[in-house]
Amino acid sequence: MFAVLKTGGKQYKVQSGDVLRVEKLAAEAGETVQFNEILMLDGQVGAPIVDGAAVQATVIDQIKGDKVIHFVKRRRKHGSQRTKGHRQQLTLLRVTEILASGGAETGVKAAIGAGSVAGAPAAEPKAAKAKAPKAAEAAAPAAGDDLKKLPGVGPAMEKKLHEAGVTRFAQIAAWTDEQVAAMDTRLGLKGKIVNDGWVALAKDMAGKA
Repeated sequence: MFAVLKTGGKQYKVQSGDVLRVEKLAAEAGETVQFNEILMLDGQVGAPIVDGAAVQATVIDQIKGDKVIHFVKRRRKHGSQRTKGHRQQLTLLRVTEILASGGAETGVKAAIGAGSVAGAPAAEPKAAKAKAPKAAEAAAPAAGDDLKKLPGVGPAMEKKLHEAGVTRFAQIAAWTDEQVAAMDTRLGLKGKIVNDGWVALAKDMAGKA
């Protein structure tokens, strides 16, 4: 009797006593595992699998395949090149029994890939993380005056002032000549602060606040 089983995305034709190398399974040496995805059993073709059929095997060892070398080269950007090597992790096992029926009732551990979600231990639930503030909320300045009341100050310029730490008329009203010059250069205002009389207007608005 022969069977065609599927594991690790590959298909294997096996008979009792065959030794196989398959992609790594979540099992220790000496354990018996059962393959339940049987695509064909002798002349019977599954749709897509043969109901009740199974293949049992004993794990001999966890091994690595032959080293595979591949060369990566990128010509268009920087001409980088790199040689990489890889050894596939495999499970060596011996087929012990082919079951035509009753596979679901055997109680033998299912052969599950070591990298699959089903083969991984269940993770403990983590406490819900507090949602990070949205970028707009994180960048929002502390409550302040409406600086758009100053001549030539729109939403974009107000944002620049906020980023410079200026949120209130009282701050502008207290600027010295040196601070005015420094802020004019920093914001690229080309004399607008002096020409539009920001300091005097800010003093008036600060008094009304």
